[in-house]
Amino acid sequence: MGHAAGDMRSGVYRSFVKAAEEGKPASGHHNRNYTVRLPGVVARLLEREPGTRVTVRIRRSDALPVVIRTWQDEAEILHAIRGVLPHVPECLVKGDGFAIHSYVEGVPLSSVCGNGKPVDTLLIKALTGLLAQMAQVRRVALPALPHTWPANLTDSQGFLKTLAHLADKQIRQPNWPVFGGLFAALGIPENALVGMAERVPAMARRPYSLLHADLHRDNVIMSYGADPPLICVDWELATYGDPLHDLATHLVRMQYPTHQWPEVIDAWALAMQEIRPAAVNGLGKDLRRYVDFERAQSVYPDVMRAARSLEESLTQKRLNEATAVVRRALELAAGPLRLANVPSEREIERALFRWLASRSNGDISGRDWIAKAFDWVPDRRVPERPEFRDSAVREALLAEGAAQSGQVFKGTAHLNSVVWVPSVDFPVVVRRRLPELCRREPSFLSEHAVLQAIEEATGEVAAPRVLALGESYPKDSFAIHTYVGSRDIGRPPNHPVHGLLPHEADGLVDQLRALTRVDYKRVDPAAGEGGFFPWLRAQLVAIVAELPEDSKQLAKLLGLPGAERLEQILSRHEVSHREPGLLHGDLNPWNLVRRDDHLALTIIDWEMAIVGDPLYDLVRHMHLTPTRPEIRDRMFRRWERLLPAKYTSNWQQDWAVYRWIEIVRSAYVDLDRLVTGESLDAPNVRRAVDSYAMTLAAATASLGLRVRPTANPYLARALA
Repeated sequence: MGHAAGDMRSGVYRSFVKAAEEGKPASGHHNRNYTVRLPGVVARLLEREPGTRVTVRIRRSDALPVVIRTWQDEAEILHAIRGVLPHVPECLVKGDGFAIHSYVEGVPLSSVCGNGKPVDTLLIKALTGLLAQMAQVRRVALPALPHTWPANLTDSQGFLKTLAHLADKQIRQPNWPVFGGLFAALGIPENALVGMAERVPAMARRPYSLLHADLHRDNVIMSYGADPPLICVDWELATYGDPLHDLATHLVRMQYPTHQWPEVIDAWALAMQEIRPAAVNGLGKDLRRYVDFERAQSVYPDVMRAARSLEESLTQKRLNEATAVVRRALELAAGPLRLANVPSEREIERALFRWLASRSNGDISGRDWIAKAFDWVPDRRVPERPEFRDSAVREALLAEGAAQSGQVFKGTAHLNSVVWVPSVDFPVVVRRRLPELCRREPSFLSEHAVLQAIEEATGEVAAPRVLALGESYPKDSFAIHTYVGSRDIGRPPNHPVHGLLPHEADGLVDQLRALTRVDYKRVDPAAGEGGFFPWLRAQLVAIVAELPEDSKQLAKLLGLPGAERLEQILSRHEVSHREPGLLHGDLNPWNLVRRDDHLALTIIDWEMAIVGDPLYDLVRHMHLTPTRPEIRDRMFRRWERLLPAKYTSNWQQDWAVYRWIEIVRSAYVDLDRLVTGESLDAPNVRRAVDSYAMTLAAATASLGLRVRPTANPYLARALA
């Protein structure tokens, strides 16, 4: 009966884990983590309430062995430390290749204070306090140490030697059969780590303690309450040894700005003095030895991951990126590993390419090898154009794979590669939608149809022409547009990121007028039915209602109303009816390219186009772009003068309503981007989230609410 019950439990857990894998994981280098709610049967087995959130952790079978592990069972570590750190995750059950942990409520520090950003002083004190607190975990509570561990648990020199040997055994050796030739070409000898272990000098003795060994911004959760404000997660790399090792890995992996290192070191020393004073012995002399080790062992995973990235997709952009990663890793490791020299970028690039060629069993023939992945199927919603035949499309796709990094631009929704095609005399841009895009603001119209309608209209709108539409291997849709930047495609486009000049403001208003002459019924036959402003309000409420739970919870914590309450507030406002027209929908500065003619600007990226009130397009542009009062007044005066009255009536009373609704929209959308990390590498998004504190204050004030003080002071400081 006992075996039958055990088999039943195992089957239930396996089914639950399999169902969890159908969701989108938060992938790391070592595990895939799924946040799910417990169904009734699993909840009963785990003695939790149905609907409780848990984290399902599944070890990645395809992960390279690139970390040092002291213990193999994270559950044992978590069980040992709960007495001292009671809020760490609890392992509820573990199985073959998976574990189910309790869910830690909160926001990762990385979401609100990204890598490289300065960390607030109080937050530094809290983080170093956590590192010191780990020294209170008793050795007898932890799993047994490997037999290779130093017998004297204060031997700092012996511990660093052990780490170097473990890095050689657990990281270098398993990967050497595949990557050894590459490392040799890069000038890293087989015995580099062993040699480093042999050179470890005498060091001050410090009592060993529990070390997290991977405390970076993704592994620090800022709770929604104040008790405790910070929680450490992901303990699978924890170890037992010299506390200086934990400080060194924290310094490097947190990616503090260089000027903050002394502050972090001083805070750690003060915290340790209170809990275990002997841990500070020799701090000034010995810390750099652990920092050197961290940089030395990091060269192995950095090089291997860079090389592996080329197996997934070989493009010139990715090759340039991998080369840069390898170059930086070699520069940091050169001193600690005593490398004779760091090869040039050209040498690194050739070494990476030769390694990749060797992985193809010799099947390489220059560009033809790359070309095999670029068979394509045309989408005849865009007919073949006389000036850009199907043969030119293939040439563009081949050129895309060899595009230099300066020719590749990433927006919030697309990856754009600018290329010259041999058979035509103008540059083009190949646009591919970013995979796994989680965009809160939906697209409603087909970009290619919008561009076709603009091209055929009589009005003068400077926009790209769509040349081709299709799908390339493997089922990767693309569009090819004319490129509107400089003919020197290595030079980035010139965007009005600091606001429009007077003649540019005039040119944009002229083009907004021309958009009213485009036949919008061609792209949206049902447009104009039901009223634009009620639709706009409903869209904002829908965005808020569909936010993920973490974003909703943080919004509530900061004083932003939920969807139902927001709908009540928005319903108090109305605007006058105006004749609809085609709108761009996202006139931020990076969607405007400067040009040298009377139009002044080319408008690009039309995937957010809608049909609606022309006033909205103008006001949204002013919200998204730094606009001086005199430029704003100039645009409004010209807009009112040039457009027919049916598009401009009562704009003076209504424009502030649109501005208000855009401020409110930004408060939710930008907060969600902070929490999820979506599109943060797009420049318009980065600028928006960097000023989030001002956005939040403006939104709550305009809603007649106030910014709610958070229970967690560190969270408030990080957001500010």
